[in-house]
Amino acid sequence: MKRGVKIILIVIACVLTATVATGGWLFSKALPIGTGFVAKYICSSTFISNRDPEIVFAEEVEPVNIIAKVVDFRVNREQKSVTATSFGLFALTAIYREGCGCSLVIGTTAEEMARQKLVPPDFTKKRPRHRADLPWPAGSQGPANPSVVGVDVQKLAKALDAAFAEPGPEKARKTRAVVVVYDGQLIAERYASGFDKDMPLLSWSMSKSFTNALVGILVRQNRLDIMKPAPVPEWNNEDDARQKITLDQLLRMSSGLKFGEVYLPLYDVSYMLYGSHDFAAYAAARPLETTPGSKWNYSSGTANIVARIVRQTIEKEYDYYYSFIYKELFDKIGMYSAIVEPDSSGTFVGSSYALATPRDWARFGLLYLQNGVWQGERIFPQDWVAYTTTPTPGAPKGEYGAHIWLNAGSADNPQNRRWPGAPRDAFAATGFQEQKVIVIPSRKLVLVRFGATTDRKAWNTDEFIKNILAALPS
Repeated sequence: MKRGVKIILIVIACVLTATVATGGWLFSKALPIGTGFVAKYICSSTFISNRDPEIVFAEEVEPVNIIAKVVDFRVNREQKSVTATSFGLFALTAIYREGCGCSLVIGTTAEEMARQKLVPPDFTKKRPRHRADLPWPAGSQGPANPSVVGVDVQKLAKALDAAFAEPGPEKARKTRAVVVVYDGQLIAERYASGFDKDMPLLSWSMSKSFTNALVGILVRQNRLDIMKPAPVPEWNNEDDARQKITLDQLLRMSSGLKFGEVYLPLYDVSYMLYGSHDFAAYAAARPLETTPGSKWNYSSGTANIVARIVRQTIEKEYDYYYSFIYKELFDKIGMYSAIVEPDSSGTFVGSSYALATPRDWARFGLLYLQNGVWQGERIFPQDWVAYTTTPTPGAPKGEYGAHIWLNAGSADNPQNRRWPGAPRDAFAATGFQEQKVIVIPSRKLVLVRFGATTDRKAWNTDEFIKNILAALPS
């Protein structure tokens, strides 16, 4: 064999070997992420939303999980767990625990997680219920007559029709629920087949607004100062430039930490959610990419760092820190269905894993509409909502505040904003697949929308807002 041919064959063999090795590495990294997604999603949908897991898998998992075709899952209703495997490998289990929902078992065991002191043992026996003889939000009665508060009933009905209409087979909208609150009253709600007012739904990144609320409560109690350096143990070394990052910068997604917010295997956010034991520790270990405060970069990692700060602050006084979350937030405003789910380490996932009924999400929006006051009791500091809705420097369209999305517009052109058809004071908690709680103070309006919208072109939030606004008194 000639030397030149031999060299070419050696090169080809090396390339093939490298390709196989790379493919194997990608295979071993990507499959556990997709498998973890299935186990966690099916667990929450089955044991919290009480939905059929096969329907959930077909309608909501397969369209967004690129490896779902090779994933099998098994629901154990007796143990309240879901185990998923891909190609019979990479088995991952999510377990359900009363009061705190589902968590993947990573870096620990189910038995060790059962011993975590999150929710008091007698939690479920003491859960309050809404009174059937009172109107919403204090009770569970249905929507008020919209015409009594000057709303055009026909236009409102058309707006709901449009929200649930399917634009075509190529663009599935899959709206699951819409709730409309005007002037403090529930005036309309509609649900897709298989969904109802009592079904808690996963919010994804709307969960960040819960994290904002809990920080606000701790600020009111003088237990946190958002302008001071964030108490993160990983940054305690005096030579670590990250120790200058403030809680305010974490809330505003301008910490300077490097973090990839791309929902595909091998990216930070996917590995954090489906491959790590302690989400906050994963995010806190990320290096600085820019000077703190100099750049806005949306990051679920920073939300989980904040969540752990909240947990550690509460645990100084509470044996079961989830008691604080329910006592000081959910139960104060009647969000009795709400659950925030923890990671394997026991810290609630402040970036992504909160569930509640659409009506309860509307209660949450109403709390912000009322400037943090509920039935005469101040939940947040006087200026907390103003702080939350102040645009973060560096957000190009003035579109982000403190763990909340805004509609302020760019500094040099207020018309250049997320929802041009909505007033500039609109703000929202938003989540993957177009989950929304939209608050518009100038119009006394709270809107809730849940769906399984895979194609963003199938859902137009600006149009949705405009359609509802058209039905309100001018």
